[in-house]
Amino acid sequence: MPKNIKVGLIGYGMAGQVFHAPVITAVPGLQLTKIRETKPDNIQLAQARYPDAVIVPDSEAIISDQEIELVVIATPNSSHYSLAEKALLAGKHVVVDKPFTITAEEADKLIDLAARQNRVLTVHHNRRWDSNAKTLRKIIENQMLGRIIELEVHFDRYRPFLRAGAWREEDTPGSGILYDLGAHLIDEAQCLFGLPEAITADERIQRTNGKTIDNFTIVLDYPQLKVTLKAGMLVRQLGPVHVLHGENGTYIKYGLDVQEAALKEGLHPLHTPNWGKEPEANWGTINTEYQGQHLMGKIESEPGDYREFYVNVYQVLCGETELAVTPEQARQTIRIIELARQSSAEKRTLPFSR
Repeated sequence: MPKNIKVGLIGYGMAGQVFHAPVITAVPGLQLTKIRETKPDNIQLAQARYPDAVIVPDSEAIISDQEIELVVIATPNSSHYSLAEKALLAGKHVVVDKPFTITAEEADKLIDLAARQNRVLTVHHNRRWDSNAKTLRKIIENQMLGRIIELEVHFDRYRPFLRAGAWREEDTPGSGILYDLGAHLIDEAQCLFGLPEAITADERIQRTNGKTIDNFTIVLDYPQLKVTLKAGMLVRQLGPVHVLHGENGTYIKYGLDVQEAALKEGLHPLHTPNWGKEPEANWGTINTEYQGQHLMGKIESEPGDYREFYVNVYQVLCGETELAVTPEQARQTIRIIELARQSSAEKRTLPFSR
């Protein structure tokens, strides 16, 4: 019989509702047993969607539960470190929502603690398994553009208003889109090309009465390669998500992976045909010289599947494979964020340093 692993989810706000609970419950072997939530509307929604899970008012009810093996932390960024530390000390395996921590120093402490406790620690960089990321990897790995010379990635939105009471809009540690959207973009660059040699960044507050960063540009320098990461909250006319240039050609992709929109609509991966499959209208275009042929046209998007993150976690806990998202990788993402903030403040390029 497959091993059954009981999971406790701390936090049922947007991250818990959209990216964790429905995906956890779509992975055989993972059993969502307890959910910590205090807001009445969120409690009502959790009870309706997951009647077999017990809703509890505090994190300790999950961390101290001897039957729960895996604790998932989907709370505001400033609480990631303290909750992960408590869960590890209680002997739990831990998934932390991205970003891992606020500082690289905090990440190092958790990595050391997980090693001492002999527990699995990973970070929810789920967008490694979205359609855009998988398609980009396929193009690069198959050398469809020849030697890659430049990549520009955007994660833009149009949200001119400030959401009242939203912690991400406040001037607190770990708030703002550099820690939020930036963590995804940096992780993608790190997966594709490793760690950069140097970092140049600009971060700004652009919205009226804004309190925290809502626009950034980060340039990562690699040998013979430039990677530009951009995100903003005042982009009404969206441009390409990916623009990839190689010696032999170019690939351009518009539009985000379809999974987030589906999850926000309340759709479930187990009950939705063709989960993560993009319509042909969303496919990217390529113009390249490949294997002696000039190719122009659309290139079919790889299907995205956020379940793969939790499938990997389950298999690791069963002793069947190794972690796809290591805490060391997630720590380097935080370090790049730190250096990007320093680069912007000092208005200069910084060498990457651990």
